[in-house]
Amino acid sequence: MAQPMAMSKPVSKSANMDEGLSEVSTEEIIRELLSRLGEDPSRQGLLATPSRVEKSLAHLTKGYNEDPTMILRGALFDEDYDEMVIVKDIEMFSLCEHHMLPFFGKVHVAYIPKGKVIGLSKIPRLVEVFARRLQVQERLTRQIADAIQLAIQPQGVGVVIEARHLCMMMRGIEKQHSSTVTSAMVGCFRQKETRLEFLSLVRQPGAEG
Repeated sequence: MAQPMAMSKPVSKSANMDEGLSEVSTEEIIRELLSRLGEDPSRQGLLATPSRVEKSLAHLTKGYNEDPTMILRGALFDEDYDEMVIVKDIEMFSLCEHHMLPFFGKVHVAYIPKGKVIGLSKIPRLVEVFARRLQVQERLTRQIADAIQLAIQPQGVGVVIEARHLCMMMRGIEKQHSSTVTSAMVGCFRQKETRLEFLSLVRQPGAEG
């Protein structure tokens, strides 16, 4: 498992770089990056930027420090229910591992229990754990499905993610209105009838309060 960024103490630039960057603080690295981009890290608007960026990245990658299995195990309940459970329109924000630019969208999760159900709030929490890591959408989709399958061994799990990627919108092909849809179907969700039921329910507008 990848490790979170270390909050190392600053060292002078004369440090022997052959020993690597482990003793160089994250703030120093960001300050150096600003310089290489042609900026002046000492100007007023950028003085606190290295600290802010360090804290921001720590928050955006906090999922490395969280255990999805433990989160789900904290809210498992015995229940004689064998119909589809869906939590849809879960907001998701993550960082693409290729360019470290955001991608964001909605996650739809469904499963058919086999003796155990998951506390509903834990499913968005599970999405958050995996999204707060450097990701690709395909792997994120599969990780969510696999974690639920491992935790409660249901009859099946279905996950669909619809997302927009800033690495496509801000750079590269620069297409502003494209979106990416990925799915992971496990167990009975591989059967056409179950899969279509799930996709049909996901497309229905939410109930009015």
